Amino acid sequence: MVGINRERPAEGIEHLKADLADPSTWSTVGASFRRELAGFHGEHVAFIHAAGTDDPLGFAGEVDSEAYRRNVLLNSAAPQVLGQLFLAALRSLQARCHLIMLTSGAAQSVYPGWSSYGAGKAAIDQWVRTVGAEQGQRGRVQVLSVAPGTVDTAFQRRLRDTSEADFPRRQKFLDVYEQGSLSDPQDVAGQIWALTSLDLDNGSVVDLRKLDLPRSEKPV
Repeated sequence: MVGINRERPAEGIEHLKADLADPSTWSTVGASFRRELAGFHGEHVAFIHAAGTDDPLGFAGEVDSEAYRRNVLLNSAAPQVLGQLFLAALRSLQARCHLIMLTSGAAQSVYPGWSSYGAGKAAIDQWVRTVGAEQGQRGRVQVLSVAPGTVDTAFQRRLRDTSEADFPRRQKFLDVYEQGSLSDPQDVAGQIWALTSLDLDNGSVVDLRKLDLPRSEKPV
């Protein structure tokens, strides 16, 4: 198991350090895919792309332009480029293969203050629909986009700490927190892994909250 991020992941996971908002790191990730999959003889391969950011929160034209550019690169461009690199690396692999992208309800709902984040998730969903259709015609990889719902992470804390002037729908996320309705990250990770055992249509965009999924002890 390999974790790709800027900071070292949990104990026991091999770490590939990469800032995915920096396009110069994408080729390094592609090389890692090729290296890890060369001569692979296992039964199952999965790439779960969960990287994303909500920074900067605020209205377009009012936030820092460099932070906005990094947001677009990380949320919109990186998933497509890394998904392409993953698919290219396993074209000759004889194994069960899954590519799972994390999306959000923000892909379909309008949240002022969240323009680049919502647009990035909408881009992921359309990429998954199209590439899933392609794999259905000429490929073996199941491609899915998964909305995990509201999960108890630093991401949610940042939304609650943002002013209503920059994020007018902040109260919705405060209410979810105060009602104790946030999902546990480990439970969500198990449910995402459980998707790999389901016979979902290729290119599906699914909401975990609408699926009857068992919890899994397997790490993602």
